[in-house]
Amino acid sequence: MQFIVITLSLAIGLIAGYYGRRLIAESRLGAAEEEALRIVDEASKAAEARKKEILLEGKEELHRNRQEAEKEIRERRRELDRLERRLIQKEEQLDRKNENVEKKESQLQEKIRDAEKTNQDLQTVMSQQLKELERLSGLTSEEAKDLLLYNVEQQIRQETASVIKNLEAEAREEGNKRAKNIVSLAIQKCAADVVSETTVSVVALPNDEMKGRIIGREGRNIRTFETQTGVDLIIDDTPEAVILSSFDPIRREIARKALSNLVSDGRIHPARIEEMVEKAQKELEQELRETGEGAAFEVGVHNLHPELIKLLGRLKYRTSYGQNVLKHSVEVAHLAGVMAAELEVDVSLAKRAGLLHDIGKAVDHEIAGPHVEIGVELAKKYRENKEVIHGIAAHHSDIEPESIEAILVQAADAISASRPGARRETLEAYIKRLEKLENLADSFEGVDKSFAIQAGREVRIIVKPDQIDDLHAINMARDIARKVEQDLDYPGQIKVIVIRETRSVEYAK
Repeated sequence: MQFIVITLSLAIGLIAGYYGRRLIAESRLGAAEEEALRIVDEASKAAEARKKEILLEGKEELHRNRQEAEKEIRERRRELDRLERRLIQKEEQLDRKNENVEKKESQLQEKIRDAEKTNQDLQTVMSQQLKELERLSGLTSEEAKDLLLYNVEQQIRQETASVIKNLEAEAREEGNKRAKNIVSLAIQKCAADVVSETTVSVVALPNDEMKGRIIGREGRNIRTFETQTGVDLIIDDTPEAVILSSFDPIRREIARKALSNLVSDGRIHPARIEEMVEKAQKELEQELRETGEGAAFEVGVHNLHPELIKLLGRLKYRTSYGQNVLKHSVEVAHLAGVMAAELEVDVSLAKRAGLLHDIGKAVDHEIAGPHVEIGVELAKKYRENKEVIHGIAAHHSDIEPESIEAILVQAADAISASRPGARRETLEAYIKRLEKLENLADSFEGVDKSFAIQAGREVRIIVKPDQIDDLHAINMARDIARKVEQDLDYPGQIKVIVIRETRSVEYAK
């Protein structure tokens, strides 16, 4: 019974709780719906108010934009009105100018007509005067014109020749004065000794018995020596001396060193000869390098290729017309440097080109071709400066010099070679050079006789006075000098003198 009561109580409690919670939930739901309706109503009111505000702001913005647009339109209209007024004014000005131009054009046309009429009258008067002048002078207009032109031409030619002569005299005087100063200064600063060398070397012997040991049994020693060195060993009656002969100075020097060492050592046989020749070659190689370095240091030329330094050393044993080429090259470098300093051009470039200008002579016995071409190829091979290469190529006028330094090297080369006693010149070559100079002068039309004097440094030309006048004599001197420059090779300069003389002889009886 109690169990039933408890069960019923629980069931009643559950039912009551269920309906109670339901009533509470329904009441809360109703409150929530009322709150939602209130929020929606407030949102609608706020949205409506915001809408009105936006509309109001839009109307105000539209009003401002409209006012600004109207203001801009008014300003543009005022600007257009101003431009229109200016355009109207310009049109009026152009109309007035057109009227003035038309008026002036009509006046000009009238003046042109008057001028044409006056010109016609003038032509008529000139024609009448010309006919009268022709009648009085007995010459036609063309003949008178030719005569006038000839007289004017002769006068102009005389005046031109006189002006040219004066200018040339002034320029020559000033140029000679300045050139003499520069050259004399360069020569004074570089007074190198002149040494004349030959193609033979003499080796002293302690006694004449040494000659037999040099010859050896059945001549085997002398044959070995000549084969190893490439020189001729001459043993004659000269007491206590033998002679080494060779066109190659390097070979001759190697042979001299080797023979001197053999004589000092005393042991002379084929094996010892080969050993001494090899030793002499090595010693000479070192000596050549040291000589080349000394020459470069003496003139202040640096950063030369080692092979070029060795070739410079070889020039010590090379001669040209009896002049030592290494000393000549050093002297040319000094002279070119001094003249470059006086002219304020590149001194180092002038010295470098002067030192290397005859570098081709170091190997011209071994390589075919002129020493200028060989020197250019060597300079290119060892990557010398283009200006230095140009100086080497132009120092004998094989090409036209294009820089002042190249001209200075050319001048320094001529100065060094033309020193008294610097080079030997055979009598035959000397006479041949003078004959060439006289024959060149005789080739000009109107020349009677020509004489080369002052050892070929001056040529005097006597012309025929009936064929050559004073004006033509001036031009002939210039033409002969230019021809000499083009066709002849000569040291220094050649003075050209043209002499025209007319003599009138009568006898009183």
